[in-house]
Amino acid sequence: MTDSKKNLHQDIISQLHNFAAVGDAAKLKALLSRYPSLINAAADNGWTALMYGARNGHLEVVQILLEERCDRSITNKSRQTALDIAKLWGYKHIANLLANVKGGQVPNFLSNDVKEYENYFGLTLLDRRSDKRTDSKWLSKKQSHPNTVYILFSNLSPLVTLAGGIGSPQQPEVKLCRLYHKDVEQYMNQTEEGTLIFLGVELQFHMNLVAACNGGVLQEDEEDQLVAWFALSIDSASAEKFQQKHEDCYFLHPPMPALLQLPEKEAGVVAQARSVLAWHNRYRFCPTCGSATKIEEGGYKKSCLKEDCPSLQGVHNTSYPRVDPVVIMQVIHPDGNHCLLGRQKRFPPGMFTCLAGFVEPGETIEDAVRREVEEEAGVKVGHVQYVSCQPWPMPSSLMIGCLAVAVSTEIKVDKKEIEDARWFTREQVTEVLIKGNQRSFFIPPSQAIAHQLIKHWIGMNANL
Repeated sequence: MTDSKKNLHQDIISQLHNFAAVGDAAKLKALLSRYPSLINAAADNGWTALMYGARNGHLEVVQILLEERCDRSITNKSRQTALDIAKLWGYKHIANLLANVKGGQVPNFLSNDVKEYENYFGLTLLDRRSDKRTDSKWLSKKQSHPNTVYILFSNLSPLVTLAGGIGSPQQPEVKLCRLYHKDVEQYMNQTEEGTLIFLGVELQFHMNLVAACNGGVLQEDEEDQLVAWFALSIDSASAEKFQQKHEDCYFLHPPMPALLQLPEKEAGVVAQARSVLAWHNRYRFCPTCGSATKIEEGGYKKSCLKEDCPSLQGVHNTSYPRVDPVVIMQVIHPDGNHCLLGRQKRFPPGMFTCLAGFVEPGETIEDAVRREVEEEAGVKVGHVQYVSCQPWPMPSSLMIGCLAVAVSTEIKVDKKEIEDARWFTREQVTEVLIKGNQRSFFIPPSQAIAHQLIKHWIGMNANL
């Protein structure tokens, strides 16, 4: 090889290594398409493009090189592989990728087994027994049964009481007021605003009963023992009269943050009841033709009273309660050691949280995550992984919690969407999450899925 050709060869290798070191994935890919044989070329110190990419935490560069089947086993003059270098500099996502990749390019810090989380509003005391919603005879019998539990709502606020308090060694706890037929009989079907919803039967009692029957089908007398729960919504005037007679109870409002005071399993019951009641409040007339409707199936269906309405032919989603899917995502920096959090103007001063947004029609969860992050913060997202979800009864959303890996880092906030967005280091978030240091910023409470997503990310990246 002539000196000029040798110098050109070295220049091309230097360019390749420079593109890998600075994270210019597009130029790296273009250069490799022209000179594929140089993918494992080493500098005088023995470093390859893969090592430079690993040293500087450039995930996309490492992915491209692995796709082009570079040699991960090469060592430099210090006897380090690219994997050793990634570990040394703390890029766990790249280290995991180099250690485990087999043709695919999913970072292992998103590929670990994810346990099923039990988020607030997601636990419950009840088995919904949806099979009983069409059994009008059974429902009617349960409504007047002396053991049946009623929870009362007014303007979507549940009736609660304080358990404990004066003379108790513990702080008073907010709990649902469990009423019975004799307590609410006069309010049932009394006003147009009154709505009755069948919620289910007490889960633990149901399970014990089934176990006693050796797992068989419950007989009629055994079904009679099941404790049913109903939610009853009453108008403001009736609610005021009820409170005058029951001074130890009050309606819990405003919903946020007041609902977060409830015990977890009672919060799940309220989430179910409040969402269905909110649907009835918002859809008083047939969405298809505008006529009056009647409530059926224990409160889970509205049927149009107009005989020739198209909604009476076949199954229509306008006849059933709606749930709005919302993606909420913990966006992780390509280096794995920063996360993206944002805030809206309505938030308390200093609060930052995960970005979120509604899923659009015809859109996947993954694409919704990518779109919302780019819309709100200008950051592009690559891999997305589902973690857990949370019913959010304000009024009826399902928060779909995800982890997402950013492939760009420059933030361009859309002020119409959010007020601010920033990259926070793992150390900063740990200070807030674990040690309670809230001098610079704080995150939502533990009942919010955003808190759990942030905590999940910290747990993956540190031995806490």
